[in-house]
Amino acid sequence: MAKIAFIGLGVMGFPMAGHLARAGHDVCVYNRTRSKAEHWCATYPGRSAATPADAAIGAEFAFTCVGNDDDLREVTIGSEGVLETLSPGSVLVDHTTASAEVARELDRQARGQGCGFLDAPVSGGQAGAENGALSVMIGGTEGDYTRVSPLLEAYAKSHRLLGEAGSGQLAKMVNQICIAGLVQGLAEAVHFVKRSGLEGEAVFDVIQHGAAGSWQMVNRHQSMLDNRYDFGFAVDWMRKDLRIALEEARRNGARLPVTALVDQFYADLQAEGDGRLDTSSLLKRLEKGS
Repeated sequence: MAKIAFIGLGVMGFPMAGHLARAGHDVCVYNRTRSKAEHWCATYPGRSAATPADAAIGAEFAFTCVGNDDDLREVTIGSEGVLETLSPGSVLVDHTTASAEVARELDRQARGQGCGFLDAPVSGGQAGAENGALSVMIGGTEGDYTRVSPLLEAYAKSHRLLGEAGSGQLAKMVNQICIAGLVQGLAEAVHFVKRSGLEGEAVFDVIQHGAAGSWQMVNRHQSMLDNRYDFGFAVDWMRKDLRIALEEARRNGARLPVTALVDQFYADLQAEGDGRLDTSSLLKRLEKGS
């Protein structure tokens, strides 16, 4: 069993660290809000540390799952970050959805200290994290991936090495680009169903098994029909992810007209104070304009 530091106990990190602990690994956690770390320790076998650096002392692997590039730099290369104490030969695995730029920066920093690095953003949402059914997109070296793979099995349904450092983050951008268009399409479909007089539950029960089916349709059509959005992946988080993708597109020359449009739709929701609602709340915007 491995000695692991896990930094960041949000809606994703909390259960992910828990799966590692329940798999028998020696897990030490850190969270900026100390009460969350205390709650984690009351829920799972493990312990907490006062700083990321303290959590990483003696660790073979350090996992991070925080909010954005700045948060990630703080808990890794900051004055009390994990790379202050992570031993040569250890591997830093980052599950944050962040930029490819910061992934490459951390790769250089970690390797300069004799440590490995993988950027490994995840998809599957809170339910995927809780059920141990996440998809993990990974950038880094084959050697580090081989070492970390057995640990990923604790909470991943699938994981794959996609190239050098930064490749995992680029793949997560692809994931979010796909989702943006899908959710807007589903919002328009639910809106159309409501306006047409059809029985929505029956319609989506049929079409989700055909060519129109998607994870979003299977998992969100009913809550959208019921106008329930107080759960799931927040609009604020999605806008952060889409900003990263759009900035990368400007660098590589990709044209993302639908993604840019949906990003603006999410900005409309934020302006209405709905930034903490689930991304499926795009329907709320449509219904307001009806």
